[in-house]
Amino acid sequence: MDFVHDALVDGRRIRALTIVDLCTREAPWIEFSTSIPGDRVVRMLARLGEVHGLPRRITCDNGPEFVNLALTTWAEDRGIDLDYIEPGEPAQIAFAESFYGTLRGECLNEHGFTSLRAARRKFEAWRRRKNE
Repeated sequence: MDFVHDALVDGRRIRALTIVDLCTREAPWIEFSTSIPGDRVVRMLARLGEVHGLPRRITCDNGPEFVNLALTTWAEDRGIDLDYIEPGEPAQIAFAESFYGTLRGECLNEHGFTSLRAARRKFEAWRRRKNE
């Protein structure tokens, strides 16, 4: 999981928390907002787990949303290993980085989002097409 950053046409910064399954190569979830703190990451993972089941391992970078008590406790309580990549080494998750580049090229760079609602609709449509 990782974040992709962009901005609305009015300049407000937005973030997308993206989850990529490295086995199926699908994106089961993309969460869009102006702020996604660690406790919200945990809530999103819990909802995702209810639908798709929980993985044994989650790979992510060392961002503050991923290196915090809420996420580490949640993962530990469920027997999930948090696998942090080395700082400055995105090649350690090359497929995910490729996915993020495709997301940027096919969705972010193609649309000017006027609202979070519009961004969510476009991202969800893109995610579904990409998975199919």
